Amino acid sequence: MQYKGSENFSHNQADRLGVLVTNLGTPDAPTTSALRRYLAEFLSDPRVVELPRPLWWLILHGIILRIRPKRSAKAYSSVWQAEGSPLLIHTAKQAEGIREALKKKYGPNVVVGFAMRYGNPSIAKVLDEMQHQGVRKLLVLPLYPQYSASTSASTFDAVAKDFSKRRWLPDFRFVSHYPDFPPYIEAMARHIEAHWANHGRNEKLILSYHGVPLKYLMKGDPYHCECHKTSRLLAERLGLGKEDYLTTFQSRFGKEEWLKPYTDETLKSLPGKGVKSVDAFCPGFSSDCLETIEEINEENREYFMESGGQAFSYIPALNATPGHIDALVKLIEENLQGWQVPKNEPEELADRLKRADERKEATYPGRDI
Repeated sequence: MQYKGSENFSHNQADRLGVLVTNLGTPDAPTTSALRRYLAEFLSDPRVVELPRPLWWLILHGIILRIRPKRSAKAYSSVWQAEGSPLLIHTAKQAEGIREALKKKYGPNVVVGFAMRYGNPSIAKVLDEMQHQGVRKLLVLPLYPQYSASTSASTFDAVAKDFSKRRWLPDFRFVSHYPDFPPYIEAMARHIEAHWANHGRNEKLILSYHGVPLKYLMKGDPYHCECHKTSRLLAERLGLGKEDYLTTFQSRFGKEEWLKPYTDETLKSLPGKGVKSVDAFCPGFSSDCLETIEEINEENREYFMESGGQAFSYIPALNATPGHIDALVKLIEENLQGWQVPKNEPEELADRLKRADERKEATYPGRDI
């Protein structure tokens, strides 16, 4: 096997500390063909669908990829912007905000990149760029506050797969979750309070998280518990009682049982129980995307209003708001403790090259190494 090295490597290359921010992913365009490529990559991940591979391959390629891409393309078209998908736009802005904050505090030798687990920019491509930039210490931060094997662990798999092909690996740290990180809780609370101050507060706050199959919980996945922990801490910070909010789960797929209560069924039932106005917020989504804009603010809004609701207010994701950037920077700094940002003084780099050349000439005279 040929392992990836650094082209035109120089022994006086500046060493840098890298931070890679990742998110789930997005198709390249809101078209059927682009959605087919994206869904094929996403749904082929065994972390996402835990079925025997031969059986799932037949279902995926024989049924799902023949039907779902066209429907998904229509949904993506409703949220697509000139710069691309909302998830891509917001993640890029988050990375830029983190980059500026770290550069201001630590100087130019911290490299911040962002990548998508599925689609582009790919994790492999961005890791390649970071290696060529001299990143020798790397922190990976998936923007999934609550851990699940289908999200956080899948990102780790992708990074590990890339590392398995590289000659020189960086020192490596990985943030697997942050469901109770105080600055994250505080950022959400202030964000919601600002929304209430500007738009008023409705009767009940719906905290909707992406769902996963129930069997994952039964096999030990902590996602369900971490979602409820985030909700509890957020509600306590907002001063809410148990009757003031609900934790629900959205985006279920297929016929098997997923985590309950389901967001759509909950919103359909609330007006019949006397709840006529709700606010909806998605704590597990760091960025607005198809699942928040189209599924919550359009589809589920319609369910609620058609069932007798009178007011539905969607509270946007944290996105690249200053409070969110500040929380993410604090999370990064906490996980960078003990790592020094390289200074890369010119004299040090020149001396490193000189010593390397002397060793090379003494050991391998006349050879271009």
